[in-house]
Amino acid sequence: MDVKSTPRYLYWLFCQFELITCSYLMEPWEKVLFYSFNLAVLGLLLYTTYVCVAAHASSALQLLCSFLGNPRANALAVVK
Repeated sequence: MDVKSTPRYLYWLFCQFELITCSYLMEPWEKVLFYSFNLAVLGLLLYTTYVCVAAHASSALQLLCSFLGNPRANALAVVK
């Protein structure tokens, strides 16, 4: 893909988004509210994903390291 055609492709994607969401029928103030709400939800989703995935990955890594670190102590802990 050319660098010159990138703006056209992005514009085409935006037009597809407007067609799918029927936002081309909205008035300008409705579009502002609609896009603001969508961007806020997307931002919150990305932030929550970043925070939760980091916390889950950290706890999973600690659990994995504890299993691999001292197998004899882990076996005794299971028996008790």
